[in-house]
Amino acid sequence: MKAMIFAAGLGTRLRPLTNDRPKAMVEINGMPLLEIIIRRLKHFGYREIIVNVHHYSEMIIHFLKEKNHFDIDISVSDETGMVLETGGGLQKASWFFEDGEPFLVHNVDILTDLNYHDLMAFHHQNKAIATLATRNRTTSRYLLFNENVLSGWKNIKTGEVKMSRGVLEEMKSLAFSGIHIIDPKLFSHFRRTGKFSIIDTYLDVAKTEKIVGFDHSDGIWLDVGKPEALAQGINILKGIEPFI
Repeated sequence: MKAMIFAAGLGTRLRPLTNDRPKAMVEINGMPLLEIIIRRLKHFGYREIIVNVHHYSEMIIHFLKEKNHFDIDISVSDETGMVLETGGGLQKASWFFEDGEPFLVHNVDILTDLNYHDLMAFHHQNKAIATLATRNRTTSRYLLFNENVLSGWKNIKTGEVKMSRGVLEEMKSLAFSGIHIIDPKLFSHFRRTGKFSIIDTYLDVAKTEKIVGFDHSDGIWLDVGKPEALAQGINILKGIEPFI
């Protein structure tokens, strides 16, 4: 199985820790975030992974070589010229997924006990073009679902709403967990190029294709993109496979 790890972010929320390293190399209990995600994916059977890089990219490349790529096939998508965000980064790495099989995408700063086998099974069961892991948690931006089908997006701070289908009053609001399963057919729907968010593409595609949410609100999830969350991450790490 194949996966992509989004590791090209600047990690501005983690400064000053990221003044001399990429976010992916910030450590929890002595282990870089990138290694944590790779080990998690490998535990669930992922043997082909692509990692996008930008900020201090050479440190990530050197780290992967030093670790012998964790004895699996790990490629690098180089965004040193310009960070392409989630949509552009995925588009640049699309060549890696030419086998036509659904693949997993994972933000490097997310710790979770989410069972990736369950997520993939749910994706196949729903015959969706994409499946987004979601949670019932407080955030400023929500995905909107109608009977578990992605139908819109809203920003509660600005009041901005983007609807793909249906009416706002019928929607359930859930927060995106930064983990998704994607069918490579999604690439044929890309209309943007360069730097752009995958969420905007999802909202476009949701007008005609089925994108579903996988609610894992009852599980463990932590965004360690802020310094105060790193301390919590030490205990979280002890409760998730394969680190238990």
